[in-house]
Amino acid sequence: MSRPQSPDRFNEDQATYAVRGAGQPDIDAGVEAIRNVLKTLPTRPGVYRMQDARGDVLYVGKARALRNRVTNYTQVDRLPKRLQRMVAQTRSMTIVTTNNEAEALLLEAQLIKRFRPAYNVLLRDDKSFPFILLREDHAFPRIQKHRGARKAKGRYYGPFASAGSVTRTINALQKLFLLRSCTDSFFANRSRPCLLYQIKRCSAPCVGRIDDDAYGDLVRDAQDFLGGKSTKVQQKLGQAMQAASDAMDFEQAAVIRDRLKALTFIQGSQAINAEGLGDADLFALASKNGAMCIQAFFIRGGQNWGHRSFFPVHTAEVAEDEVLASFMAQFYEEVPPPRLILADRAPAECDLMAEALTERIGVKVRIEVPQRGERMKLIRQAQRNAVEALDRRLAESTTQARVLNDMVDMFGLDGVPDRIEVYDNSHIQGTNALGAMVVAGPEGFRKNAYRKFNIKRPETIAGDDFGMMREVFERRFARAKDEDPDRDSGEWPDLVLIDGGKGQLNAARAVLENLGIEDVCMIGIAKGPHHGREGREVFHLMDGREITLPVNDPVLFYMQRLRDEVHRFAIGAHRQKRSKAITVSSLDEVPGIGPARKKALLMHFGTAKAVKGATLEDLQKAPGVSTQVAQTVYDYFHG
Repeated sequence: MSRPQSPDRFNEDQATYAVRGAGQPDIDAGVEAIRNVLKTLPTRPGVYRMQDARGDVLYVGKARALRNRVTNYTQVDRLPKRLQRMVAQTRSMTIVTTNNEAEALLLEAQLIKRFRPAYNVLLRDDKSFPFILLREDHAFPRIQKHRGARKAKGRYYGPFASAGSVTRTINALQKLFLLRSCTDSFFANRSRPCLLYQIKRCSAPCVGRIDDDAYGDLVRDAQDFLGGKSTKVQQKLGQAMQAASDAMDFEQAAVIRDRLKALTFIQGSQAINAEGLGDADLFALASKNGAMCIQAFFIRGGQNWGHRSFFPVHTAEVAEDEVLASFMAQFYEEVPPPRLILADRAPAECDLMAEALTERIGVKVRIEVPQRGERMKLIRQAQRNAVEALDRRLAESTTQARVLNDMVDMFGLDGVPDRIEVYDNSHIQGTNALGAMVVAGPEGFRKNAYRKFNIKRPETIAGDDFGMMREVFERRFARAKDEDPDRDSGEWPDLVLIDGGKGQLNAARAVLENLGIEDVCMIGIAKGPHHGREGREVFHLMDGREITLPVNDPVLFYMQRLRDEVHRFAIGAHRQKRSKAITVSSLDEVPGIGPARKKALLMHFGTAKAVKGATLEDLQKAPGVSTQVAQTVYDYFHG
């Protein structure tokens, strides 16, 4: 038995690989492997993992009594076809005991997100949700967008459905509360207000245009608003505007009026009226033609912070209430649950789910299915959104399948490609050069499989696009050939698209031939004779043919979309690398100077040039810099 480690970032393709497994499916061998585990299995609560001959996880389940639950898998005739296939592939099991069933439910969700098993319902969404963070580690708290681990000290508000909804809310909050959004280093080095002060989105505490107490009042107002007390904030602003008007201070009254307009904008932009609901999440499930959609609305402080559609996979032969339960468990593995969850149906083991979520956050969580009133209206709206989103998804899937089939005929492919890799290079006159790879499949872009390649080999000439393409392909396919020579992982491409003409295609082709790889289909996408005109792209095939498609051809639109996505990813990665290079300082080369001391020196002197020209006495006066460190810095720059 083992204790699980914290979940790693999962691989979307692992589920497909696990389905194949290793060794031939044999239901008798699977039952025998399970019976061997039963000999030493306790009746305690816990989590079990079914594994195939290669050790890949097929299924993760939880149980109140492990022995009783696992025994069911030996009674093959009573199992649905899906689980019979799983037992036929099972060759080993891993068991983890827990203190109670609620803890087992939380652990099950964690392991499902980690291993992505082929026979579990999966929430196919690896994006973290954005939050608004009001930091409290500075005399003048900063408001900012936040994703990921909650390490910074402050108050977190969310989740929001998208980064766009966070950005719009922060823009409105800046107009409403005039809180700063700049970094601490930017704040510390200001000598006059920035543009945000000029356009009335900041109160400029950096240069003393507002004192600590007044800024503290703004922070408390923002906390009240984000906590659901918008009426209180509105009344306070109304009274302040009236007082300024009575005092004939019309300029101040106009400023407060603009802040009230921002408040009205936020209140009026709510897609649904959730006033009085407090903090709650709403879920509704729609099912059609074997596909399912779960629509989620996020309500915080009586405000609608957006909604998102989820399309769980591996839902065939699984009851809808079980799908909803599995979805909730995985969803709240990443997001802290509110105290109230509303759903259009009760998830399987509803009481256990509520108990597990309560245990996770230490506050009682209720799961309710509204039957009447305003809450029922909200659920019906969520149901309509779920049905419409599922209809759109099915329509898009049908269109996508048709486009992929047309690609097979048009380019002479062996079959519908399951994995398409698209490559591009990005650099400015050879500097900060990198290659980019994006991956797409029948279901859309697989963003967790994107890769970037820093061009670093000395033999690759800066700015040589052909040489850069050779390096990228050598590194990508030499590694694939070394790590997965049998191509069992599902990470070998069925089709490779190269942003470039015949030269780039030939460079990539020569690399694969040197590696002994001759069965990867590649196509080059080049601009036609009229550069810049959409629809005039020329497709270079490996047999030397050149194809130009009609300007309204769906296949052309799809290929352009793939090319545009790799452009976007390559340029974004290049800009990130260039921005990082700009922050490189001569202080980085000084031995014994880490990030903390570098920051202390820059905060004190302003620039690396000023540090270089400082006297030993001045260096010793910098906060956080010892006499020994000051001597080291001085000696480095002055010999």
